Amino acid sequence: MAEHKRVPSRRRKVLRVAACAFVALVVLGGGAAVYAYVRLNDNIKSVDINRQLGDARPPAATDGSFNMLVLGSDSRSGDNGNLAGGAVGETARSDTAMVVHISQDHSRAQVVSIPRDTLVDRPACTDVSGKTVPAVKRAMYNSAFETGGAVCAVKTTEQLTGLRMDHYVQIDFAGFARVVDAIGGATVTTTVAIHDKDSGLDLPAGEHHLDGQQALAFVRTRHGVGDGSDLGRIELQKQMVKSLLKQAGGAGLFTDPLKAWALGDTVTRSITTDSALGSVNSLVGLVQELKGIGPDQLDMATLPVVTAPSDPNRVVPQQPQAGQLWAALRADQAIPQAVVSAQPENPAQASPTAAPKAPAGPSRKAAPAR
Repeated sequence: MAEHKRVPSRRRKVLRVAACAFVALVVLGGGAAVYAYVRLNDNIKSVDINRQLGDARPPAATDGSFNMLVLGSDSRSGDNGNLAGGAVGETARSDTAMVVHISQDHSRAQVVSIPRDTLVDRPACTDVSGKTVPAVKRAMYNSAFETGGAVCAVKTTEQLTGLRMDHYVQIDFAGFARVVDAIGGATVTTTVAIHDKDSGLDLPAGEHHLDGQQALAFVRTRHGVGDGSDLGRIELQKQMVKSLLKQAGGAGLFTDPLKAWALGDTVTRSITTDSALGSVNSLVGLVQELKGIGPDQLDMATLPVVTAPSDPNRVVPQQPQAGQLWAALRADQAIPQAVVSAQPENPAQASPTAAPKAPAGPSRKAAPAR
C-alpha cells in the first residue's frame, strides 16, 4: 500500500467517505478480517495500476495527503443483468466517478463528483486486449473506463485533474445493492415524487427506507428530477451517501462480529481495487490511518461544468472554477467557496414549488440513458 503519514487522533470514528463502496470498506477495520482473513483476502480483485502507468503521471504528494478514484461501473455482466434500467450491452462505463482527497493531517476529506457526460481529452490507453487506443479530443469522461478499464480511467482522471490517484476502488450495480442490503438499507427523503421508468424508481414525496435494489434505482435515476441530466443524479447520490453513513453508524456493525463478518464478506466480493489496496491488511491499514475523519469533516462538490458548445447533451469543465477546484486539492486546501456556492440543488430536497437550480451556463437536454 502507498505510504501515507500517520496522524495520531483521540477520536474513535472510522473514515466515512462519500463513495458507497468506500463507506463499506470501513467495516474491515473491525472484526471481519479477524474471523475470515483468508476468505476475505481471496475475495478482493485488484489491478496493478502503478505498474501499467509507470512514471508518466503526476507525482505523488510528499506531505501525507493522497487521493483516491472511486468508480461505480455500469457493467451488465454476471449478477448485474438488467438492474436499475438503462441500456444493456457488453461494455461497461463509469456510471459514477468521485475523486476523494484526504488532507495532509488526515483530518478532512473532500469528494468531487465528475459528471459522466463531461467532455475531456482522453489520453492514449491500452484496451483489455492489449491494443493501444489513440488519444481522443473531446471524449466523454466515462468512455475511458469502457476503453481501457481501471488503468485508462485513472490515467484520464489524472490528466483532467493534475492529481495523482494514489488508490482506486470500483463497485458495480449488484455489489452496491448487496452492500446496501448488508447494512440494513438506506433512508432518503424527497419533497417531490420521483417516477423514472428507466431506473424503475417510483417514489411518492416523503421519507422512504430503501432496500438494495431500490437504493440502486435511486442513485441511477435522473428522469423526472431536476433538469433530467446527470447533475441531478449526482445530487441524489450525495443524499444516498449521507444516508448510508448514518445507517452504517447506527447498525451496530462495529460491535457485532456477525454483522461485521457479513458486511466484510459482501464488500470484499463487491469491489475491485488497485494492487496496493488488494489485501485485507492493506485495507485495514488504510482505515487505521484515517480514523480521525468523520461525517462532519467530509466536504462534497460536483465539478463545475457548463453546456458543451458542440453538443447540448454534453458538458465541459467551467473555467476558471474547475481549475481553481483542482488547484485547491493539489495544494491541500478546502474546496473554494465560489465552487461551493454554485453547486446544483438536490432535486429530491428542493422545494416542490421552486424551479430547479440549473448549472452555470446554458440549459442542457438530457443525454441518452445508459
